[in-house]
Amino acid sequence: MTGTINVFHVLYHEFFERGLRYFLPTARIEITGKELSRTSLDLVTRTDGKLALSWFGQNYVLEHPRGTFTESEMRIIVAVGNVLAARFRSFFNTGTAAATLALFRGLPEDRYISAFLDPFLYLGDADLPTRQDYIADAIEVLRESSLLTFENRRISTGALLFGAGPKHHEDVCHKAPSVSPEAIPYTSQLTSIKSFHRLCDGIHTLFLVNREGLLVDLVDVRDWTCMFNEADLPAPTANLYRPHCLATLQGGHISMVLTPNGEIKVMAHGTQVFNFLGGRWRLTDGVRKCDIWREHVGNLALAERLFSAALNLAEDRRGGLFVVLDDPQQAKQFVPIGELLDAPQVPKVDPQDLNTKDQIHYLLRHKQVIGMPPALLETIAHMDGSLVMDRDSNLLAFGAILRNTRMGGADDQILEGGRTTAAVGASRFGNVLKISEDGLVSHYRDGALVWEM
Repeated sequence: MTGTINVFHVLYHEFFERGLRYFLPTARIEITGKELSRTSLDLVTRTDGKLALSWFGQNYVLEHPRGTFTESEMRIIVAVGNVLAARFRSFFNTGTAAATLALFRGLPEDRYISAFLDPFLYLGDADLPTRQDYIADAIEVLRESSLLTFENRRISTGALLFGAGPKHHEDVCHKAPSVSPEAIPYTSQLTSIKSFHRLCDGIHTLFLVNREGLLVDLVDVRDWTCMFNEADLPAPTANLYRPHCLATLQGGHISMVLTPNGEIKVMAHGTQVFNFLGGRWRLTDGVRKCDIWREHVGNLALAERLFSAALNLAEDRRGGLFVVLDDPQQAKQFVPIGELLDAPQVPKVDPQDLNTKDQIHYLLRHKQVIGMPPALLETIAHMDGSLVMDRDSNLLAFGAILRNTRMGGADDQILEGGRTTAAVGASRFGNVLKISEDGLVSHYRDGALVWEM
């Protein structure tokens, strides 16, 4: 029996490390020793920013390249440990086999996300979860729906999980939904009903699911959040999903959306916390990343306007590049003179020169990004090239094809490159937001990637 337990220990340590690497791919994991076996996870933040972990009789040290871990990153570490501990205990529990099998349904990453959103489900050193994990069930519905099409178009759908978070987060505006005797569980079995997805588009309407995992209603998300329309969110979000974030400000509700792009978004506490993109889950951590962007840019209004515009462009799958210079005079080092809005006008001799872009520079000369309507900002940001500005939001260039100068002396090589190359080069002179057509937004500074979401 002891040998069997030791095999399980080795196996579950492998699962634990795999789960950590899944959500924290850049973190360094080091095993530092062993101690008395415990199934609970102990986590301590050291003075050097590293994390000291103790789990299942083994000690770890985790190190992040940025030096410290965010609160969300520590929560996902605990969630991975709690789910795996519950699965381990289930093998030695005298309860029914059905309770044990329920813990192993679906993908483990979905369970980790569920434990992150509702940690109380998997807490306890001795007991198994006493209720159905309907958060993981809802994720599975969206996963299977993402594989389906209707009239050769991707399906979009979504759900609002009522009161899925801790009970003390009460919603003073919405009562618990009534349950019809005919109510059925919101599980992947519903995806076999052809008309199921036509009832809800995920953008304007959401299925309402109660804490027992029953499908109880359909709601208009904007009508649900009408009392919060003027509320401030913890971080800017794409305009299309602002109502979904507002719906989660009170009551511990969780919004889940399968977007028309095939991406799964999970919103809680007024912000997006996870998204499934490119075949894997990502911890969004939007509040922390927006805070870093604000701090680096130094102009709060400008930082938030660009952050929001970048998310809107990413949602539309349109690429772009925002460059905020520390010193506007440095623009001449990597922006061609003819691209700068304040460049002196040169008399046109060749008739073909009359067709150049600088002929319409006057339309945006002396403009400030903060004063632009959001639609105008996003339109010019979509042009081939980059949007360059200073910290005071003065627009210096638009649609600019940037030169990439390698640092190192007089023999610097000047290159024309792609959007990433341009972002890395321009970030030596300030802060850059790069928007990719695959839906990712990245922040660069000093020639290096700061974060990606």
